[in-house]
Amino acid sequence: MNKSEIIFLEGPHSRWKELFFVFTIMKEFIKGFRELHFVGPCITIFGSARFRDGHPYYEFTRKAAAEFAKLGFTILTGGGPGLMEAANRGAKDVYGRSVGCNIQLPREQETNSYLDKWVYIRHFFVRKVLLVKYSFAFVVMPGGYGTLDEFFESLTLIQTKTIHNFPIIIFGKAYHQELLKHIEQMEKDGTISVSDTQLFLITDDIKQAVDWIKERSIKQYKLHPERKIEPFKWLFENH
Repeated sequence: MNKSEIIFLEGPHSRWKELFFVFTIMKEFIKGFRELHFVGPCITIFGSARFRDGHPYYEFTRKAAAEFAKLGFTILTGGGPGLMEAANRGAKDVYGRSVGCNIQLPREQETNSYLDKWVYIRHFFVRKVLLVKYSFAFVVMPGGYGTLDEFFESLTLIQTKTIHNFPIIIFGKAYHQELLKHIEQMEKDGTISVSDTQLFLITDDIKQAVDWIKERSIKQYKLHPERKIEPFKWLFENH
């Protein structure tokens, strides 16, 4: 958490400080919108920064991202190391588009070297909006608090029909087994509905995930991932 967020969460401040913070956030959103407007339909991949090159999860993420990029989607991540790097690297392996939405952290968040484009965001909540806004599917790799936060936020947005019912794919059955048991327990206790347990696919099969995205994203929303929005030069926009 950066200094401005800490100050914001301390409680009420003067009206001028609160107004200044609102304009700061608005500026950050505009910056993100301008930078990411032309990246094309994305698949956002969430995952830990701590699994580095050579780890089985890294290699799997790289391979999966390559297959998704072959569909024409831009691979969007948090732009950092670990499985984010693996996903961006997988896109580059097959000459796909690779984009990052980076944030300042005390550790583990240097920008990886496999990005065609990246935007630096200061606030977590702005970053999460951007990661969701441009995506037509969400892929959850093994990770920690941040990964689960992003997973459940996306899931909640779909559950509450705040966004469309885009596919969510969880890779790593063994890694996520206790989480899945807890989700089953929530369904048994009635805190979620049976239909809510069908909002995501849990698999270790990349082909099954690709087929699910084809059906639940490309076909359902009549996407043409290869089509790109052209910038307006008079607005100083660029790809």
